[in-house]
Amino acid sequence: MEFRQLLPEQGIVDPAALIAGLELAERAPDDRPYTIVNFVSSVDGRATFAGRSGQLGDEGDRVMFHSLRHRVDAVLAGTMTLKIERYGRIVGDAEVRERRVERGLRPEPLACVVSRSGMVPTDIPLFEEPESTIVLFSAGDVDLGSPAAHVEVVRLDPGELTFVTVLRCLHERFEVRSLLCEGGPTLFGALLAEGVVDELFLTLAPKLTGGGRGPTITSGPELAEPANLELMWLLERAGSLYLRYARSV
Repeated sequence: MEFRQLLPEQGIVDPAALIAGLELAERAPDDRPYTIVNFVSSVDGRATFAGRSGQLGDEGDRVMFHSLRHRVDAVLAGTMTLKIERYGRIVGDAEVRERRVERGLRPEPLACVVSRSGMVPTDIPLFEEPESTIVLFSAGDVDLGSPAAHVEVVRLDPGELTFVTVLRCLHERFEVRSLLCEGGPTLFGALLAEGVVDELFLTLAPKLTGGGRGPTITSGPELAEPANLELMWLLERAGSLYLRYARSV
């Protein structure tokens, strides 16, 4: 699929090839994974319509979504996002899994979940996939039932259950050097508050929601100061804009 690149140079590009060339794992700090966040938003600032993000994106957004998944060591999503979007297998394409192995990666990314209460939506397809590996961080008791997926529970004291700690554990214990956060807004806000977001990939869909109660891409306590971003690229396809931002130091 071809996109128009508007910045930093103009031309026709393949977004999957662009993402493949980023070498995200090589950018990782010494103590945590390089952490990127991917969201879609309407022009009037909503991250969902009718409770889900699917109606905001299009085929181009899905290409970006999957291209990012294919290049990272792990995918992080909030429990509500898992439940609402009915998460299934992280990489369903067998050829993509083979290419990941050839590059020295796991066949598919680890699925990472953080739950203070220990409540997780075990009825979604992800937990019924025998070849999926899920890492669950929790401060509470966890009742998983009998999932087909391999689930590893990491128990932390409530005071230790921070994203700084979670990311350090993913790096040291699970050798995760690149991490993709797919939301939701509360999770993104918490990552921002702890200063562990490195890049934001944002699809600006040419759509208006007309109001409603849908969230913006972040929610939670306001930051002490706005976080500055640097625009790394701007792509366009079928009226959608694809922005890649790096967080300024």
